Parts: sequence; structure tokens; C-alpha cells
Amino acid sequence: MARDGHQAREYLEAAAERVTAPACATGQRPFASFIVCTRDRVRALAACIRSIEAACDAYGAMTSELVVVDNGSTDGTPVELRRIAAASRMKITLVTEPHPGLAAARNAGMERARGRILVFIDDDCEIDRTYLSDLERHYANGGQRVIRGGRVELGNSCDQPFTIKRSKIPARLSRDVHPGGFVLGCNMTMHREVAALVGRFDERFGAGAPLHSAEDTDYLVRAFQLGIPVEYVPDMTVFHHHGRTSRAAIERLHRSYSLGNGALCVKHLFKAPWLLRHFCWTVRSACAQAFGGARFDPELQLSHWPIVSMNLLGAAKFAYLVMARRAAPTELQPISETTPELEQFR
Repeated sequence: MARDGHQAREYLEAAAERVTAPACATGQRPFASFIVCTRDRVRALAACIRSIEAACDAYGAMTSELVVVDNGSTDGTPVELRRIAAASRMKITLVTEPHPGLAAARNAGMERARGRILVFIDDDCEIDRTYLSDLERHYANGGQRVIRGGRVELGNSCDQPFTIKRSKIPARLSRDVHPGGFVLGCNMTMHREVAALVGRFDERFGAGAPLHSAEDTDYLVRAFQLGIPVEYVPDMTVFHHHGRTSRAAIERLHRSYSLGNGALCVKHLFKAPWLLRHFCWTVRSACAQAFGGARFDPELQLSHWPIVSMNLLGAAKFAYLVMARRAAPTELQPISETTPELEQFR
């Protein structure tokens, strides 16, 4: 742990040097910190920020800040962000995270956020004008140890109905429900105390990382294992402009999700063996599909077989990453998920 703590301090010092705009001034802690990670989506990002500003204007009783993490954009994002920050009515902190991967960017955003509630919004999403009033209502009872996700609607009706969650019924995660997609990472909130307890996002997972996805699902599993409730609420709405209009694009994304979920089964094999039960259910459904059974997702009619094959590939790839890391003990490794430095989130 001492070594991990030393590496964490070095990482945090380096992260502080990468900040391109000052953090919020000392003083009253904002209620909410919106954390938006971006890479080469400058137009979508501008719309995302405008929606957050509009929601803040609509509910001025709540103090909020915005932390934007640029994860190596090459499309003019840094220049546009500086322009937006200079003209914005709200406090915007700009952070540069050169290490590729959404999980690394999320970690950099958490390090700079000062709010009592951390709100993760994807750069291709826009939030509803009532988002902040919904957020305050859900956290008004003082319940701190919870991860809560809200409704995700399509931002463009021409896009395929994927990476959305339209349920009108509140729900709480249990072992009988697969954690993938239970709360979507594009609309995920938590008290900063939860971030201190669960730790950093695993940088092996997520877009831009070796395992392509599931950094948010991994976070939910780790929270669940700590006894932290994971809840879905049918408000706190965001509109997802994911831009995928073809079935082929959805199938590629679905395979990436299945790769990450397979890796999770191996990572949490001993602490959360119930994940294997969901894999077995998928295998059973795939076999039933071969004899005329139902496909996955009644709307998109996706096959179960790519899920099974990508789950197995993800499991093998995670095992390879673990063995490769152990074979190179002298290299600087990613910070462990929980270190003393995470007390900064309290």
C-alpha cells in the first residue's frame, strides 16, 4: 500500500500540472459537479455544455460547477473550450488528460471536482432543464452512500434505440439483474463519499482502453460489493445523441460492451461470482435461439451468440492483462483502485 500511495501522490501532482484552467476558488463547496469527458466531439460538446448552463439557469438556487476533461482531442476542442469557459456564466474547470481512455479521463475529472454530488454526463448528451431540481430532490434526504442513475432518452429519433434507458419504474440493483446498463455511465451520479469508498475507475476498462467498455459497470459492481445501493430513477433525464443510425454500428458497439462484461466475470470471479450466472443464462438463451428462441433486445433483435463469444474473448483478454502486468513488476503500474489519497473526495 505504501508503494501505491507514493504512486498516487506522483499521479495527483502530475494531474495538477495538467490543469489548463484554475479549479473553483476556495470557499463554499458547490452542490453538484458535472464531469464531462471528451475527445474529438467539439460540436456535440458545445451543445452538452449549453444544456448544463441552461439547467443551472433554470434552477439558480443550486450552486454547480462544470469540469471538462479533454482526453487528447485533435479537432480544435482545446481552443473551443477556452472560448466557452471565458464566456460562460458558470464556473468551468478545464483539465487535460493525455493518457488515453474514458476511465483515465473520469479519474482526472474526479480529482478536480469539488461538489458534494458528482454527476457524470457524456459529451454527446444534453440534460433536461429540470435535471438539477430532480437531482436535489433525490439527494435532499441526506442519504449519501448511493450511486444513482437517471433516465436516458434518444436525442435524435433517427438514431438506433440503443444506449438508452426509458423505464418509468424506479429500481435497485440486485444479483438477479445484470449490472451492465442498469445505470448508464452517461448519466451517473454519486455523493463524493462514494467516490472515496469505491475508489478510482479501473483504467483497463472503458472506451480507448484495452477492454473497450464497462468501466462504469465495474464501478457499479465494486459499489454493490461494498453494500452501496445502486438505484435507477425515471427522471434526472438526459438526451443521448449517440449518432449511430445503422444496425451494423449498434452490433459493433454491442460486441464491445460484451467484451468488457466478459472481463468483469474474471475480475470479480471470487468476490462477485453471481456475474457468472448471467453468463450462463446468456449461453442458455443462445442455445435456445438456435432452435427458434427469442433474440436479445426485443426491439433490435440482436443475437445472443456474439455476446457469448465476446464474453469469452473479454475473459481471456483480462487474464492476459493480469499475467502481463505480473510479468513486468518493475514498470510503473496504474494506481490501485483504493488509496489513502482518495480521502480528498470526502
